[in-house]
Amino acid sequence: MDLLANLATGFSVAGTPINLLYALVGCLLGTLIGVLPGIGPVATIAMLLPATYALPPESALIMLAGIYYGAQYGGSTTAILVNLPGESSSVITTIDGYQMARQGRAGPALAAAGLGSFFAGCVGTLLLAAFAAPLTEMAFAFGPAEYCALMVLGLVGAVVLASGSLLKAIAMIILGLLLGLVGTDVNSGIARFNMDIPELTDGIGFVAVAMGVFGYGEIIANLAKAGEDREVFTAKVHGLMPTREDFRQMMPAVLRGTALGSVLGILPGGGAVLASFAAYTLEKKIKRKASEVPLGQGNIRGVAAPEAANNAGAQTSFIPLLTLGIPPNAVMALMVGAMTIHNIQPGPQVMTVNPELFWGLIASMWIGNLMLVVLNLPLIGVWIKLLTVPYHFLFPAIVLFCAVGVYTTNNATFDIALVAMFGMAGYLFHKLGCEPAPLLLGFVLGPMLEEYLKRALKLARGDWSVFITRPLSAALLAIALLLVVMVLLPAVKSKRKEAFVED
Repeated sequence: MDLLANLATGFSVAGTPINLLYALVGCLLGTLIGVLPGIGPVATIAMLLPATYALPPESALIMLAGIYYGAQYGGSTTAILVNLPGESSSVITTIDGYQMARQGRAGPALAAAGLGSFFAGCVGTLLLAAFAAPLTEMAFAFGPAEYCALMVLGLVGAVVLASGSLLKAIAMIILGLLLGLVGTDVNSGIARFNMDIPELTDGIGFVAVAMGVFGYGEIIANLAKAGEDREVFTAKVHGLMPTREDFRQMMPAVLRGTALGSVLGILPGGGAVLASFAAYTLEKKIKRKASEVPLGQGNIRGVAAPEAANNAGAQTSFIPLLTLGIPPNAVMALMVGAMTIHNIQPGPQVMTVNPELFWGLIASMWIGNLMLVVLNLPLIGVWIKLLTVPYHFLFPAIVLFCAVGVYTTNNATFDIALVAMFGMAGYLFHKLGCEPAPLLLGFVLGPMLEEYLKRALKLARGDWSVFITRPLSAALLAIALLLVVMVLLPAVKSKRKEAFVED
């Protein structure tokens, strides 16, 4: 009954006209950036962070959340129609989705992606509502040692689940940790690693790093390509509804994808990407019926399962953020920044101190998922038109928006130079094949890890054994160690290389 009362509170907040408007804006923007390749939710949310200063905290978080799970919907549109994933989590959708489009079945493929995502999003939100309170109670048992161990697990998870080379992922995490140390030491009050630059005394701005590495970095990478490589071919879409046989094939796949995504979305490091791949791998292992085409040649299960998995993962990734205050991925790290802007400390106290914010955000996800399925099915033609906008018109607008956004954060021109510098670094990462998301997680978790490490050691009078004598802390560190050992095993290492091949 408490859950129903809490949800009633949430819907009373999310159902106000102003919050409905911001949910719609978030869903529209999310779908738009999902459709446009090279502009991800991280860059968009980073650009919009300064704009949330003037909004009520509930409206700001509802809009930013809508952008995140809206991008999971939109990314499938280009993946199916033009073999170009708008989002990394939609990469696997291109395999069967594009084949269906080439066979003249783009409509059923898009419908399967939209309906599968809607079902998975609703289930993910229900799990978030059901398990948030018990997990919050558990969070109160966390002391500094447990939080420190949890952040170590988060960083290890980010390395394990990052695509590409393990060594590069570790390097990006370490670079993020080092960047997080720039500024003034909280305990001593002494400036460190600021290279005698006064503007760096308070540290490097999170928005500058996110905008530079993700926003400007992607723009430079796109401009480095030949003009013809940036042209997008548009396909015609005839009819939307899948057949009865399509529904029979896709419904079990949606259920399997939803279950996988709900679990993997909680994991740190990029659960939506891993969930979509894991769901596709599972479908490949399930015996094919005689009437089905093989996976990889236009099987609707190859679209429905990954799309359900990545959307369920997007919803459940809010669980560690709202209950423990730990961001499991780069987008959730930006949500931490948005909450901090409004003087809200992420963690277990959010539910008790700001119940309207907590339950309003959860209720808005149901509303947002309904908005998305209504938007995505009829307006596919509109999203395709946006793909025909020449890139030489698109990128100056993004550059200007980034520059204005980062300037308004501190009213400092130094921040614009900082964004440009991180933009060049982002392009360098792109050329070297380094995934930038672990850097952002290291940058966010680094200062928090340092703070909790110092606090735990002070309470233990410098005794490092506190991390293994406390059961919860020891269990978390053991899981982190197990992940490291598993990923170093030759069999796992070879499978992992296969898992993240995107061609």
